[in-house]
Amino acid sequence: MKQQFGTYDLVLRSGVDPTTNGVAICGFTTAGMVGVIATSHIIESLNLTQLGTVMDENFPAVALIQNEVPRHPVRVYQGDGIGVFTAEIQFDKEQDIAFGSTVLEWFRAGGFDQLVIIDGILKPEKQIQGEGLFAVGANEVARDRLKSLDLQTIQRGVVSGITGFLLSEGDRLNLDITALLSEASPMYPDVRAAAVAIEAITEMTGKEIPLSKMLENARSIEQSVQEIIESATPLLPSPEDDNDDVINDPSFG
Repeated sequence: MKQQFGTYDLVLRSGVDPTTNGVAICGFTTAGMVGVIATSHIIESLNLTQLGTVMDENFPAVALIQNEVPRHPVRVYQGDGIGVFTAEIQFDKEQDIAFGSTVLEWFRAGGFDQLVIIDGILKPEKQIQGEGLFAVGANEVARDRLKSLDLQTIQRGVVSGITGFLLSEGDRLNLDITALLSEASPMYPDVRAAAVAIEAITEMTGKEIPLSKMLENARSIEQSVQEIIESATPLLPSPEDDNDDVINDPSFG
């Protein structure tokens, strides 16, 4: 018996053909905003065309204005052998399965060969640098590709949210789905973590996506955050605590 999940409406622009083929990439507003930063950069760098929007009456009524143009927060794009699904605001966890199912519907309608999910996992709070990238393949084809590229795979663990649902469905339906999980800061939008994931996509697909401008922005953000951390006033120990180790702990200032 085939399991059916509810989906959101994919509203295409007039006259467009959803058949894209090639590689599909999706990213959401999760840890460090890695997915949405990466997909936004890919859309801009490859000059992709907006194919349509994803809509539902339960979505918040909001327009995101970029370069004077108002847009719905959930959109799909297409280009030469590449499609991108992006969601630029965060939704409730109860909507994860419907979002994941909508991504799969878009994936099938586009005739894509593989789906790559870009997501973030949190790294230690005070760690600014850190470029760890982990990957999970849903079927043997995806896992063999990761091995050939020598990407670090997760042997045991739990992946939750939309990414977890898509991976599980990829296993159930034998779909070529890969998740790239980049270590991200919990304190700010992590541009560098997104860049690390994009580098892996270039390796996986052969599509050149320039990163120099993106990394310049990353350095600026990191420097600002580092200055905030270094200038923060350390918390004083309580009067009854005479342990000098608390004052000398390098995590305080």
